[in-house]
Amino acid sequence: MTVSILDAAMTYSKETGYVGNVKFNVEGHAHAYEIALHSKRGTEWGYGLFFLNESGKEEQLEELEDELEENDEVFDQLVQAAKDKLAPK
Repeated sequence: MTVSILDAAMTYSKETGYVGNVKFNVEGHAHAYEIALHSKRGTEWGYGLFFLNESGKEEQLEELEDELEENDEVFDQLVQAAKDKLAPK
């Protein structure tokens, strides 16, 4: 699955930990996505996956969710894109 990053952001605070988001396209999918990321320590990540601007096919969203669960490389690419935008401490 080929992912193209459109935009990314991440912040950190002692109270909330790491909070980020990444806007991206997936090759062959009609609509862009956004993933919201959260980790207290920056090691184990929780996320929410959404269509970015408008709803698309539920099957494509489910396909992407399955890919993120099974393919660490794709998920790590999204996390790294957000981390790269984290302001230095």
